[in-house]
Amino acid sequence: MTLLYHGLEQRGRVWREIVASRVPQMPFLHWGKDSVDPQVVRYIATWNAPPDFIAQFPNLEILFSVGAGIDQLPIGALPPQVRVVRMVEQGIITGMAEYVAMACLALHRDLPFFISEQRAGRWTYRHTRLASESRIGVMGLGELGRAALDVLKPLGFPLSGWSRTRREIAGVECFAGTEQLDAFLMQADILVCLLPLTDETRGILCRETFAKMPVGSAVINAGRGGHLVAEDLIEALDQGQLRAAMLDVTCPEPLPEGHAFYRHPAIFLTPHVAAETRHETAGNVLADNLERLLAGDALLGEVDRKRGY
Repeated sequence: MTLLYHGLEQRGRVWREIVASRVPQMPFLHWGKDSVDPQVVRYIATWNAPPDFIAQFPNLEILFSVGAGIDQLPIGALPPQVRVVRMVEQGIITGMAEYVAMACLALHRDLPFFISEQRAGRWTYRHTRLASESRIGVMGLGELGRAALDVLKPLGFPLSGWSRTRREIAGVECFAGTEQLDAFLMQADILVCLLPLTDETRGILCRETFAKMPVGSAVINAGRGGHLVAEDLIEALDQGQLRAAMLDVTCPEPLPEGHAFYRHPAIFLTPHVAAETRHETAGNVLADNLERLLAGDALLGEVDRKRGY
């Protein structure tokens, strides 16, 4: 019954102290710092440990992601009995909601255009709209999507949401399933992607999706880089179908030197900083789950491996 942590040294120090204080009966080992007997490891907490690393531990029972996503983990290489748990902590949720609000306001008020004109030395007027005149559509209505919508509501934007299965959210027009995706896209002046990355959602931000959106709309991707087809985004921006995009995630990360996203005047690019795992709060979520595990209770954030989220 040993937990092995594989990741950043500073986070590991904080998590070791939290687990020792709250779950003292759970041995905590830090890969690269402690001597590890692979036979005794039952639980691993990591961000992106490769398959050959995971394969060292024949008695692994649970793989804890240190972040909200799991697509970076070698899920397909895991034995079927290994459970997977993603991180659900308030720091990630709050950070993402703040980022989405910032991005929506920046794109709504045409900040990429005005910055581009400034850099070119031009004083160029462009008509602006009120929030009530721009509809924001959020793809993905889990914890992150709902938190983002809660932050956007007081700003006065009309709001829509789309998810694989039906959700009901006060003040939000909700759409569900592939049969309602087109109707959702047709009214999204600003499209926000917060979907999990699965086989079904990979490449969803593509030429076909952009063509169904209103001419001159904008895109925010804070989900995963794999959601976006880069060439299709550049084409949509250059042809005027889209007017701007704000990207916090790319594929690959980091982008190689000279990538078109760096220099495109209609793209805002941030280096995967929308939502970060906070050491203290995340450590306590991990301890919560360890306590639940020992008590035989359901775990927070456990993933349905068949569905991928």
